Amino acid sequence: MPAAVPLTQTESEDAEGALAEPRVRSVYLRPCNPVPGETLAFDLVDVLFRGMPARRRVRLQHAVLARWAERNAPVAADEIAHLSSRLALPRGPICGLTLDRPRLMGVLNVTPDSFSDGGDFAAEDDAISHGRAMAAAGADIVDVGGESTRPGSRAPNEAEEMRRVIPVIHALAGDGLLVSVDTRRATVMEAALAAGARIVNDMSALRHDPEARAVIARNKAWVVLAHMQGTPETMQREPRYDDASLDVFDAIAAHVSAAEAAGIQRGKIIVDPGIGFGKTARHNLEILRDLALFHGLGCPLLVGASRKSFVGRLSAGEPPKQRFPGSLAAGLHALGEGAHILRVHDVTETRQALAMWRGIRDPEAAVAEVPR
Repeated sequence: MPAAVPLTQTESEDAEGALAEPRVRSVYLRPCNPVPGETLAFDLVDVLFRGMPARRRVRLQHAVLARWAERNAPVAADEIAHLSSRLALPRGPICGLTLDRPRLMGVLNVTPDSFSDGGDFAAEDDAISHGRAMAAAGADIVDVGGESTRPGSRAPNEAEEMRRVIPVIHALAGDGLLVSVDTRRATVMEAALAAGARIVNDMSALRHDPEARAVIARNKAWVVLAHMQGTPETMQREPRYDDASLDVFDAIAAHVSAAEAAGIQRGKIIVDPGIGFGKTARHNLEILRDLALFHGLGCPLLVGASRKSFVGRLSAGEPPKQRFPGSLAAGLHALGEGAHILRVHDVTETRQALAMWRGIRDPEAAVAEVPR
């Protein structure tokens, strides 16, 4: 059996006492073949140890994990117990949306320079119509963003971002839809929440704007903490990791701790490993392979691989609108790793695939849900 590497470095604190830097852990848990739901179901678990030059793994029955750790990895036993308890935490509901089944978040880019849809919905009326259409097609959440996150993009000024997203959010929320706002700016978050958004989706994990955590805490809003190495302008300039999956886990764990220190309840945090944000194609694939380990954060798990550039790189270099098959493959894999939410552009097609995926896993329940 491998000996545990001692837990080495603790998170550093910034001037306000918020946990700012990731702790380098020695041990991680990855549930095997988890069944997604409000409470994650699984029997086997991989115990992953950081190692040089490669990680090490032990696969065990979850029921014997604590006893095994006390006997074989006593230095890491407390950390293993902590992670195990996080795996068992119930998730959701999110703004009343239960997580008894996987949910879809539809992407609504109100930008002229989006990588994925070329500004198709930059006009206000077009954006509102598309948001309504996605909800009608089965999107449980409509995610409205006014800043392109394509590599090398430059952010619009604050007034322009507000002009793009607030009227759209107001209209869709007025229809009774569950709306999230995709932004890094605290003022946009505040205005969006006032307009009816109930979730903030921040690719910077509330690090870009020093007021962002306070806005979320004050409004008691749900928040998506996504991982990004660098900024949209810099993130694809030779991103590097010692171990992409484990490093991203550590970073998100630090972001969650910082959010909690600012008064945000862990029970209102969704985590997103940030596929495509400061990662090479290989990094993205490694993270997708190890996706279930992010359940050790004790939060609902969101995955957004839709139309990302690595899909084309692995195929024939297709442009974004022709990457649906690869996006769907990544999404269905994520569901098999227990992901709770898929962030997608192609709602109608993904909803059909999701229905088939659920039907194969539980035919009786799927048939019972079919309208008579």
